[in-house]
Amino acid sequence: MMTDFIASFIHWLPMLTQGALTSATLSLTAMAAGFLVGIGIWQMSTSPLRIYRTMAHGWVSLFRGTPVLVQLLLCFYLPSQLGLDIPGFVAAALALTLNTAAYQSQILSSGFASIHPGQLEAAAICGLSPRQILWRIQVPQVIRATLPSLVSELIDVIKASAVVSVIALTDLMRVGQQLASSTYQPLQVYLAVALVYLLLTSLLSLLGRQAERHWQREQR
Repeated sequence: MMTDFIASFIHWLPMLTQGALTSATLSLTAMAAGFLVGIGIWQMSTSPLRIYRTMAHGWVSLFRGTPVLVQLLLCFYLPSQLGLDIPGFVAAALALTLNTAAYQSQILSSGFASIHPGQLEAAAICGLSPRQILWRIQVPQVIRATLPSLVSELIDVIKASAVVSVIALTDLMRVGQQLASSTYQPLQVYLAVALVYLLLTSLLSLLGRQAERHWQREQR
């Protein structure tokens, strides 16, 4: 039985790899966009204006308190009700971006809080604008401080991306569904899908640890 599974896995691997690339591209796109949006949410949450703080709290509560599947379906069907026709990939990327931005804003908040105020004062004295201070002083330090949590969030996004198969986007899970329907071997197919997901997330964890060790060596 193991020999048969290995042979089937090798046969399915090109299709599974293509689906994994779609899942990875979608997740990385959402993670990068969510990082930028997450910074915006953090800025609103620290604003002296109460309305911005309320909006930031509402955003985080909404997207952390509702299922990703519901968010995906809203992003897929709502634009059509407004007369907009957007591709499935864009709808999926939008849903995952909005979701991960809520989580990343909380991760980034701890990173921004770890920066000593004296650094920001010194940068302002040197003539840097608030935008330059944010992107040249704060963000690089925040990424280093929160890298393990950001990698963990990326892995969560990849796992959450499995729901995009419901809108017929040919990601890794959708490929698995197609193979299960055509081969009548659902157990073997979904075991293969699970292995590919495991390989993908393990690779990302390894890359994250390598980057973290590289930065630690630079600081010595």
